[in-house]
Amino acid sequence: MTSELDIFVGNTTLIDEEVYRLWLDGYSVSDAVALRVRAGILEQTGATAAVLQSDTMDHYRTFHMLERLLHAPPKLLHQLVFQIPPSRQALLIERYYAFDEAFVREVLGKKLSKGTKKDLDDISAKTGITLKSCRRQFDNFKRVFKVVEEMRGSLADNIQQHFLFSDRLARDYAAIVFFANNRFETAKKKLQYLSFGDFAFCAELMIQNWTLGAVDSQVDDMDMDLDKEFLQDLKELKVLVADKDLLDLHKSLVCTALRGKLGVFSEMEANFKPPAPQNLSRGLVNVAAKLTHNKDVRDLFVDLVEKVHLGPQFVEPCRSDHWPLGDVRLFLNQYSVTVHSLDGFRHQALWDRYMDTLRGCLLRLYHD
Repeated sequence: MTSELDIFVGNTTLIDEEVYRLWLDGYSVSDAVALRVRAGILEQTGATAAVLQSDTMDHYRTFHMLERLLHAPPKLLHQLVFQIPPSRQALLIERYYAFDEAFVREVLGKKLSKGTKKDLDDISAKTGITLKSCRRQFDNFKRVFKVVEEMRGSLADNIQQHFLFSDRLARDYAAIVFFANNRFETAKKKLQYLSFGDFAFCAELMIQNWTLGAVDSQVDDMDMDLDKEFLQDLKELKVLVADKDLLDLHKSLVCTALRGKLGVFSEMEANFKPPAPQNLSRGLVNVAAKLTHNKDVRDLFVDLVEKVHLGPQFVEPCRSDHWPLGDVRLFLNQYSVTVHSLDGFRHQALWDRYMDTLRGCLLRLYHD
């Protein structure tokens, strides 16, 4: 009696997403096996512990071999050793370069150097993220930075082109690179309530409006560097608070536009200009005037939060008087647009370029 047996042979590389996650999270083979057992894999599959150990080791070997290709994702697409469907290739890349919110908040704005890398042990202990995963994420940030730092063109587009990221991940990495290049301070205690998403939102606004690329698409590093000429010009905006006639007219226009529309109108009117201890206009304009110095650029978010957002010049009166976010939005919108009705003011384009970004950032950072 003869038996027939159908055999199918294939060479598609199998990717177990759960094992890949454990590898990315920095777990050893033995720890990964223990976690898989705890998740009930043996009962679900009927496999033995020995088979599970062998399966996990096999996946880990594959991931280690793939890692060098993941450092330059286009190589993964064009290599012939591993037969991986395009959808799986995209998954491997996206998850390899994904990052933990807790980790990115610890390094955001810091120089991506050996000095920062030495702090990863402390970051691992603080966040509970394995040291191996912290190193992978840090090395990914540094790798992307090095590849795109000298490129012309859109920062997010360059990242997406060279690393094959999704649009969202490319934009997140653009924010990380932008913050690392300009060394914005994000670690102060008063800034801890802000998420990476808050900073990334502000980074996108600054890239669109305050960088060299915002005015000249042919400039090297156009999305990496802030436009120094623009920052120097911002001191011209001080006339809005230094010239009493302009200040009085600006207040009058804002109050006329908001009368009957703002729930906290009387508080806003009282805090608009000197001699009020909280001067809303002076606080907003002084941030612009300070951006002429590198250190003050780095302290932008400290100024927005501690001195404007939480301090006595802007949001402290808003908070103490219980301004809802909607009223803050109405005030900032009118405060911005009424400047166009000031006949004696000659810096309208400069004002719009500054205030469009500042308004967006303040609304994102304000938590009523």
